[in-house]
Amino acid sequence: MRVVVGITGASGVVYAISLLKNLDEKKYLIMSETAKKIIMEETKHSISDVQALVDECYENNDLFSPLASGSTRFDAVVIVPCSLSTLSKIAHGIGDNLITRVAAVCMKEKRKLILVPRETPINTIHLENMVKLSQNGAIILPAMPAFYHKPKKIDDMIDFIVGKILDALDIKNDMYKRWREE
Repeated sequence: MRVVVGITGASGVVYAISLLKNLDEKKYLIMSETAKKIIMEETKHSISDVQALVDECYENNDLFSPLASGSTRFDAVVIVPCSLSTLSKIAHGIGDNLITRVAAVCMKEKRKLILVPRETPINTIHLENMVKLSQNGAIILPAMPAFYHKPKKIDDMIDFIVGKILDALDIKNDMYKRWREE
């Protein structure tokens, strides 16, 4: 499986870093400029640390990247965290950067698109955009950790969301304790 991971400018880059560490498939990475700043602000990782977790990296302004074409084979796109601005652009067919263009390619080619919005609160426009995307095949997977598995540390809550992303990719994992699992 080939997975494109887009990291946009919303808080929650720890989800993307954990996903990259736990995803054994071939990985392509695109980071927005704001995502790079947030990585530096919210984590102890450098940009090169994050880039070292993947097979190939592309700049978000590189619309000549092979990923911008439907003829390039990849199986899924995960945008985590997905800013509501990026989500809105995707919902309205705006492909003005590589992340939004790859999402458009993913949808037109009927590949799996997983968007992990992290911002809150969400207004009616955001909800309508999520409905529009869901109706067009995208998976909306908000970063809303559960508590039935009794998380003891922040990593437990991060693992829950990353496990849910892997589930949506049909990748077996044991990132979290499932409901009623003994």
